[in-house]
Amino acid sequence: MEQELIRQTPLWAENWPVAYSVVQAIIILLVVVLVAALMSFIERRLLALWQDRYGPNRVGPGGMFQIVADMLKIMFKEDWTPKFADKLTFRLAPAVAMATAVLSFMVIPVSPHLGVADMSIGLLFFMAMAGIAVYAVLFGGWSSNNKYALLGGLRSAAQTISYEVFLGISLMGVVAIAGSFNMREIVEAQKDVWFVIPQFLGFLIFVVAGVAVTHRHPFDQPEAEQELAEGYHVEYGGMKWGMFFVAEYVNVVLISALIVTLFFGGWLAPFNLDIPFIPDAFWFIIKTAFFVMMFVLARGSLMRPRYDQVMNFGWKICLPLALVNLLVTAAVVLW
Repeated sequence: MEQELIRQTPLWAENWPVAYSVVQAIIILLVVVLVAALMSFIERRLLALWQDRYGPNRVGPGGMFQIVADMLKIMFKEDWTPKFADKLTFRLAPAVAMATAVLSFMVIPVSPHLGVADMSIGLLFFMAMAGIAVYAVLFGGWSSNNKYALLGGLRSAAQTISYEVFLGISLMGVVAIAGSFNMREIVEAQKDVWFVIPQFLGFLIFVVAGVAVTHRHPFDQPEAEQELAEGYHVEYGGMKWGMFFVAEYVNVVLISALIVTLFFGGWLAPFNLDIPFIPDAFWFIIKTAFFVMMFVLARGSLMRPRYDQVMNFGWKICLPLALVNLLVTAAVVLW
């Protein structure tokens, strides 16, 4: 009876599971895109605060409507395709970037009863989407028929593929301890202790690789303005550029949510606190927001290394550490 009283899943969901999943998918899609758009405003305000300047403060009280102005500006800009571009691939690239970013959220459980797909191979699904996302920037750089865009696309493909290797290996320690690729089972396995403690090295590698895969500062070499004039999306404008822009912020939220799910107990309260009036989703949102702010802090405080330094750091430092972490974890689990 007690379990029935505290059950969070609505009764109609048992009779209409497909409809319930569709409703969840629409809600999560809208929330994720809204949060990603809102994050662009929050990032600009925080950077302005940390750098002792005003930031966007003209549209609305305190600049609160700046995000609306930016959205309208992007929507009404000319949707222009260069005559020398490969038009089909040029138009497909931003759609692939946006779709892979949003679809990855299907396997992220916000709470025990809130999540679109409870896949037994949820972690592998995320890696598959990350692999497909490489084609978006590669297609965008190649189809633009622009030397800066091509260089940015090649940089992005090499960097993303490299760091996805380290990212995947760092996750195998979590899988070995939890004994599952299912996201919910991984969270439930952290009831006694969050995986950030036994997998601290894996956590550090995942954070570094996650920043590199999202092409965020300091690993934003594929679109370095001072070197490549916006990189692989230099020829994009209007809504096509807007899709790349939103996809980047969606990926930031995605990596932050994965850090919380895999290493910080997901929806579980800190120190096993039992506070009935606080929903499980609250803890997930608070933790995710914290790591999103860490992305912003990194952009405002760290320098951008050279591209060769980024690649050397990945293959010469991250890869050996990831392998050591995996071997030690496997030995402990088998022991």
